[in-house]
Amino acid sequence: MMRTSITKLARPALLSRTFVTTARAMAAGDTGAPPKTGGQGDAFQRRERASEDYAIREREKLKLLELKKKLAEQQGHLQQLSDHIDEITKNQGGEHN
Repeated sequence: MMRTSITKLARPALLSRTFVTTARAMAAGDTGAPPKTGGQGDAFQRRERASEDYAIREREKLKLLELKKKLAEQQGHLQQLSDHIDEITKNQGGEHN
């Protein structure tokens, strides 16, 4: 009889565990909220902004490289056309080039 009463008392204590949270650790001056006055913000926000800016700069850099490549191809094509025009006009006679 004693054993059954002890196990009955122990079970509710095991089943009714409490939910415990800990306080979030922050450095001095970190608020966790975005800056309202246009300031720097906390360290995470600065790091996140820096990584986004870096990614944007890298994408723009790639786009510029692609545009430079296309521009070089177009200039080469224009040079070929110019050479071809010069060749045709030389073969036709007329002006002495």
